[in-house]
Amino acid sequence: MGRFDGAMVLITGATGGLGRGAAKGFAAEGARLVLSDLDEKTLAAFAETLEAETAILAGNIADEKLSEDLVTLATERFGRLDVAVNNAGIVHSFVRLPQVASDEARRVLEVDLLGVFFAMKHQIPLMERQFKASGKGGTIVNIASVAGLGGAPKLSVYAAAKHGVVGLTRSAAAEYATKGIRINAICPAHTRTAMVDGFVRGSGAPEAEALAELTRGVPMKRVAEVDEVITAILFAADPTNSFMTGHTLAVDGGIGAI
Repeated sequence: MGRFDGAMVLITGATGGLGRGAAKGFAAEGARLVLSDLDEKTLAAFAETLEAETAILAGNIADEKLSEDLVTLATERFGRLDVAVNNAGIVHSFVRLPQVASDEARRVLEVDLLGVFFAMKHQIPLMERQFKASGKGGTIVNIASVAGLGGAPKLSVYAAAKHGVVGLTRSAAAEYATKGIRINAICPAHTRTAMVDGFVRGSGAPEAEALAELTRGVPMKRVAEVDEVITAILFAADPTNSFMTGHTLAVDGGIGAI
């Protein structure tokens, strides 16, 4: 018996490092999946590798209609929505604030912050209706960042967006604490995904040197592995973890301890 046997789980940004890991983790625990990302071919190819009943819908999370359509797909295909993992996100160039292009800043805010807002705006009413009908609502896990808990030099707009995700998480969790909906945020430090790989390539330095620079403020002196973050996501979504809501769970190698 898996922790999520028969549960319907929606994951955005499903073909990125954390999205793939989350999809595999929930599938291994018996979930049924609705997956979304930008590229339909990549999304379809990934879905075929999963041993789970899966539906897909490609699109841009910055477009509110995608969030509406994903909830409709979950309802029409599986009858309900038990868990939503709002993971889709991007990062801007690693530069000081005045050097961030305005168009790039706007894009980060649209995807990383408004994308989560749109997702929750359409996920919450369905979960509330489910709770009224059956006493079983749902769980939302927003992927924020350790950059949403403190300053992030050279990632200012990204940090602002992730602070916004934390604010949305805490506010909605308080609003729906008696409505059968738990809402929490996972706040990872740098994780071994395409974002970190891009930083390493862009630095022009040897990988070990680039990673040392990236993690010099991390007491563990390393980046997180994807599976370490997935463990936290599954914990936050676990139906037996029923008294945790409005929480920002840092997976940060000790950054928050100093």
